[in-house]
Amino acid sequence: MKKVMMGLVVALASLSTLAGEGVVTVASTHSAKDTADKFVAIAQEKGLNVFARINHQENATKVDITLRPTEVIVFGNPKVGTPLMICAQEVALDLPQKVLVYEDAEGKTWLAYNDPMYLKQRHHIEGCDEVLNKISGVLGNLTNAAAK
Repeated sequence: MKKVMMGLVVALASLSTLAGEGVVTVASTHSAKDTADKFVAIAQEKGLNVFARINHQENATKVDITLRPTEVIVFGNPKVGTPLMICAQEVALDLPQKVLVYEDAEGKTWLAYNDPMYLKQRHHIEGCDEVLNKISGVLGNLTNAAAK
C-alpha cells in the first residue's frame, strides 16, 4: 500500500509540473485591463480578427465569487490557421489563438499563450514548421508590444 501511495504522489506531482508546459508568459508593465485593451488594439491594427473577449472576473462577480482580473482574448486569421489545420486537423481544438491576460496574487500583470511548438508536439503536426514559426513570431511580437 505504501508503494502505491508513493507512486500516486509522484504521478500527481508530475502532473502539476506539466500543467505549465507549453505556456509562454510575458510580464506586463500595465494593469490587466490596459494590457488587454492594448493587445486587442495592436492585434486589430495588424489585421487580426478579435472574435471574443472573455472576462472571467466579470463573470465570477455575477455569481458572487471574487476573482483577480482574468481575461481571455480569442483572435486569429484564417489565412494562417487554415494551413495549420490542413497539416493536422486536430489542432482546431486550439484555434483560434487565445491570449490570457491576468493579475497574479502579487498584483503583477501577465500575458500567457500556448507555445505553437508545444501544439506541434501535442497534435503531431508535420510539415508546417514555417507556419508554426510565423505564429510563434506573431504571438511573441503581439504580447511583447502589449506588455510595454
